[in-house]
Amino acid sequence: MTLQQQLEAGLLHHRSGRLAEAETIYHQILAQQPNHAGASHLLGLIAGQRGNDDLAIDLIGRAIRLKPDYAEAHTNLGNSLFRKGRLDEAISSYNRAIQLKPDLAVAHCNLAAALKDRGQLDESIAASRRAIQLNPSSAEAYNNLGNAQSKRGEFEHAIAAYHRAIQLKPDYAEGYSNLGNALSHLGNFDNAIACHRQAIRLKPDLAESHSNLGNALKNAGELDEAIAAYRQAIQIKPDYAEAHSNLVFALNYHPDYGAEEILAEHRAWSDRHARPLMNDIIPHANQRSPERRLRIGYVSADFCRHSVGYFLIPQLEHHDPRIVEVFCYANATRSDDMTERIKRSCDVWRNILGLGDEAVAKLVRSDGIDILVDLSGHTAGNRLCVFARKPAPIQVTYLGYPNTTGMTAIDYRFTDALADPPGMTDELNVEKLWRLPTCAWCYQPPEDAPDIQPRGNQPITFGCFNAFAKINPKMVAIWAELLKRLPGSHLLLKSAGAGEASSRQRLTGQFAEHGIPGERIEMLGRVGRLRGHLELYHRVDLALDTYPYHGTTTTCEALWMGVPVVSLAGRTHASRVGVSLLSNVGLPEFIAENPDQYFSIATGLAGDLSKLAQLRSSLRTRMERSPLMNARQFAADIEAAYRQMWRNWCVIPQQIPRA
Repeated sequence: MTLQQQLEAGLLHHRSGRLAEAETIYHQILAQQPNHAGASHLLGLIAGQRGNDDLAIDLIGRAIRLKPDYAEAHTNLGNSLFRKGRLDEAISSYNRAIQLKPDLAVAHCNLAAALKDRGQLDESIAASRRAIQLNPSSAEAYNNLGNAQSKRGEFEHAIAAYHRAIQLKPDYAEGYSNLGNALSHLGNFDNAIACHRQAIRLKPDLAESHSNLGNALKNAGELDEAIAAYRQAIQIKPDYAEAHSNLVFALNYHPDYGAEEILAEHRAWSDRHARPLMNDIIPHANQRSPERRLRIGYVSADFCRHSVGYFLIPQLEHHDPRIVEVFCYANATRSDDMTERIKRSCDVWRNILGLGDEAVAKLVRSDGIDILVDLSGHTAGNRLCVFARKPAPIQVTYLGYPNTTGMTAIDYRFTDALADPPGMTDELNVEKLWRLPTCAWCYQPPEDAPDIQPRGNQPITFGCFNAFAKINPKMVAIWAELLKRLPGSHLLLKSAGAGEASSRQRLTGQFAEHGIPGERIEMLGRVGRLRGHLELYHRVDLALDTYPYHGTTTTCEALWMGVPVVSLAGRTHASRVGVSLLSNVGLPEFIAENPDQYFSIATGLAGDLSKLAQLRSSLRTRMERSPLMNARQFAADIEAAYRQMWRNWCVIPQQIPRA
C-alpha cells in the first residue's frame, strides 16, 4: 500500500469516527516519512477532537512549519487556539488561512466566531456573510451571524439567522439553544424554553443548553425548574463556572433556601472554580506608600445603560483625580451613550472581552492596580476567575450582586449598616464587610425621566415592576391578602415575563387560589423605551417591594416618579436593600418587619389620598436632598474607604490566600 493509499484509508476511518484506527495509520505514515505534513496535521486534528488542544497545537504547528502554505492546517490550528481562549492568535491563524485560500468558507465561518468573542462584531458579521456567500448551505455560518447580531442587540435579525441555520440543519442543537437565548432577550420566554428543551432533546449532554434553559425558566419565574436545570448543567460539566454562577444567583430569589444554605453553595462555587487558581498567586510589587495616589480598577460587563452603569457613574464622575487614578476593565460588547460617559469618567479604558482570565490578570498586574473592584458578582459576564488569581493586592466586590462571592481572594464587600447591620450578616459573607457611612448606593436618575403627574381618578393601584423571578408564591399570598383588605384596589405588574401567556396564567392562578380574580391583576410585558417604562408609574399609587430579593433600581425609579414603596425587611443583604434606600430618603416608616406590618403600612397609605398626593409631589425633591443622591459625598466616602484599606495593607505583611 502506498503512502497515499494509507492516507486515504486513515481518512476513511477518521471521517467515520474511528479515531483510534485513523491515528494508528497516521503514525505509520510518519514512521515512514517523518516530514509528512498531512499526517502530522491529521494527528493534531484527532488530538483536538479528543480535547487535547495543547497537543493539537504542537502537531498542527509542526505541519505548518513543514508546509507553510497549508491553509486547512492554519484553520484547524485556529480552532485549537480558539478553544484555548487564545483569540488573537486564533484570528491570526484564520486570516492566514484566508490569505492562502480566499474561498475557504470554513475559515471565514470560524473567523466570524472568534471575532464575535473578541467583541469585533461588525467584522464578525462581515466574515459570516462571506462564509454564507461561499457556502450558502452552512448552518454554522448562519449561527455565527446570529450570534454576532445578538451581541449587537439586533435580536430580530439574529432570530431570522438562527431559523435559517435550523432549516439547513434540523438537528442543530446549538442553533436551537442560541435561538432560545435571542427569544429570551425579547421577553419571549415560552418559546425560548421550548427551543432550549428541543436543543436538549437533540443533544442531552449539551451543558450550555441546560444552563440556558435555567436562565429562561428563572426569567419566567419558574425557580424550582431553573435550579434543577442549572444543577443538570453542572452535573454534565462540573467545571462549568458560568452555570454554577447562575445557580447561586438563582438561589437568592428563592424563598425556601436559607441564608446558610445559600452561603454553602457560594463556598462550593469557590472551592470548585476559584480555589484551584489560587496556588500560583505571587506577592505584589505595588509600592507600599500609604498616602500616594491609588490605582483603582473596576471590572464589569455592564458599563452601559444598565443598573450598574447608573449607580456607578455618579461615583466615577466625582472621583478626585488627586486621590485615585481610575481604570475600567470592560467585558461587554454592548455599548451606548452611558458607555461613552463612563469612558470619559475614567483615566484608562481596557476592553477585556475575549481575553482569557489569565491574560486579564496579567494585564491588571502590569497596570499596577492597587485595588481591584468586582461589579458583577455571580451575574452574567462576571470575571470572578480573574479575581481568583489575585492580580491586585486588595480586591473588593460591590454593586452588581446582593450577596457574597464566596471567594477568599476577594477581601471586602461594600455595604452599609442598614443593609448589613453589624452582627446580623457578617457570618454570611466570606469577604469582610466594609460599611460605608450612610448608603451603599448613589442613584443617578435618567436624564430623560418624565415629569411627575398627579394621580388620576382611578381605583387604588398597587404596582411592582421587579423581575418575575422575584415574585414567588409567598409574595403572591401577601399581596392577595392586601388586595382582599382593599376590595376596590388593583395590582399592576410590569416585567419582561409578564408578556408571556404561561407566566400570566401561573400568577393569575396563584392569586385565584387566594380568592383574587384575574381582572384585578394587570400584567404588562417589556416596554421598549426607559421613558415609557417610567411613565407607567403615573398609574401607580403605591409600589410593593419583593421578598426575599428586594428591588434596587426599581425602588429608586418608583421614588423618583413620586411613588412611595413598602418594603418587608429580612435578615440578609438581599432582603434589606429596601431598608437602606427608604431610610436614606427619610421614609423608614414604610419598612415592615413582618407581613402584618406590611399590610398595615400599605392599607394605611392607600386610605390616605392626601398623603399619597403630598408624597407624589415631594419625593423627587426629598431624594435630591438625600444621601442617596449626594454623589460628591458618596465618592469621598468610597475614596476614604480605599485609603483605609490601602493603609491597612501597607502596614500588614502580605498574606497570599491559599487553596
